[in-house]
Amino acid sequence: MEILPPDTIPAHARKNLYSGPRGIAVRILNRVERTDSYLDKVLDMELKSGDLSDLDKGLLNELVHGVLRWQNRLDWVLNGFSHGNFAKSEINIKNTLRVALYQILFLDRVPHSAAVNEGVEFIKRIRGEKPAGLVNAVLRNIIRNIEGIRYPLLEEDPVQHLAVYYSHPHWMVRRWVARFGVEETKRFLIAANERPSLSLRINRLKIDPGPFLRLLEEQGIAYSGSRYIDYFVRVKSLAGIGQMDLFRGGMFTIQDESAALPCLLLGPRPGDRVIDLCAAPGGKTTNIAEMMKNEGEVLAIDRHEAKLALIKASCDRLGLKNVTLQAADASMLEAESADRVLLDAPCSGLGVLAKKPDIKWKRDVSDILKLTKIQTGLIENAARLVKPHGVLVYSTCTVEPDENEEIVGAFLGRHPEFALEAAGEFVSRDLVNAAGFVETFPHRHGMDGSFAARLVKSSPH
Repeated sequence: MEILPPDTIPAHARKNLYSGPRGIAVRILNRVERTDSYLDKVLDMELKSGDLSDLDKGLLNELVHGVLRWQNRLDWVLNGFSHGNFAKSEINIKNTLRVALYQILFLDRVPHSAAVNEGVEFIKRIRGEKPAGLVNAVLRNIIRNIEGIRYPLLEEDPVQHLAVYYSHPHWMVRRWVARFGVEETKRFLIAANERPSLSLRINRLKIDPGPFLRLLEEQGIAYSGSRYIDYFVRVKSLAGIGQMDLFRGGMFTIQDESAALPCLLLGPRPGDRVIDLCAAPGGKTTNIAEMMKNEGEVLAIDRHEAKLALIKASCDRLGLKNVTLQAADASMLEAESADRVLLDAPCSGLGVLAKKPDIKWKRDVSDILKLTKIQTGLIENAARLVKPHGVLVYSTCTVEPDENEEIVGAFLGRHPEFALEAAGEFVSRDLVNAAGFVETFPHRHGMDGSFAARLVKSSPH
């Protein structure tokens, strides 16, 4: 039988080859690895277009997130048991082995034999008997010797141990060990690998927190309150969230607590004019609009019309009437000045690895340098748009000083008309560092890693 390379197989036939949650997982992982596509977008497309049961959707979600979360550890084991040949394997074989091994090492409810058989049958279907035999041999050898798997030793090489065992790129681990030390880096990596819980922001324009919590209880949804923000609650999971009446009725938004902190720092009031410069996907835009009680104006800026359409859909669902959408480049925006400007800058995203594990493998240290140039240009334009006595908040979802306090420090050096206001006046002091910036970490605060600074503009002399 002739085996065609997957790229030459017509799309409809390829879809049949990559069937079931494990086959689709391999297809998604292939695409994430080969292209600049991000996991959440590719997975969302699959979940919408496929005809998987809810159970299979759950397994698919678990497999792709799990493999990307633990890829370094999986690859270490697979390289060891294939005498270094794993790294040279064709991409379908690599990701089939990763998916099978993830189930063997991390999913108790999947029998080892099922994980192996599914992988072997899949490879037999798309690559033939011989590669399937090799996959079978490697996986069965791992199962036989599972108690004897050895990882790099912490005492001999802390960076190598942490990078492999807790599955993060070496360059990232090296930076964090230099900054935090070995023990705290270990705690950080463990937190970044945890399955994230869901945080809900209650829409107080539609319902007060007390009645909202009673509605959750009536539906048997377990929750816990936020330690830091009184209109946030945490839930373990919400199956079929898009179909929930509470969601469709605009009673809440899914948002990490860390994403609300820049909005609290901004302190928008009813009647203000606010500009949200990098608004998509819109969580902060809608939070600000809710805080303003539908009075005044929030001008939400994004370069892409499609992303603005998503923000509009959120505003419609939440009953928000004070948001204006504009497609523009935030670094060159010309607009009437505003009382408050939020710059939630594009960043490396190293604070949100629990939710977006693919970012680990898509980032390089050189990206941080490129991003700091973009961030510098954006904050310069943001400053021009702030009225005298107005407020500028700069925020990111990364934990890297180059993109955070160094950007703000350099900006303040160039702009004596701006002054830093201590964030502890606006948010819990537990989330504020000694310099007065909001700085959160998953292992310290149980939320995404983030940064925010409140800068106030003096009146012109």
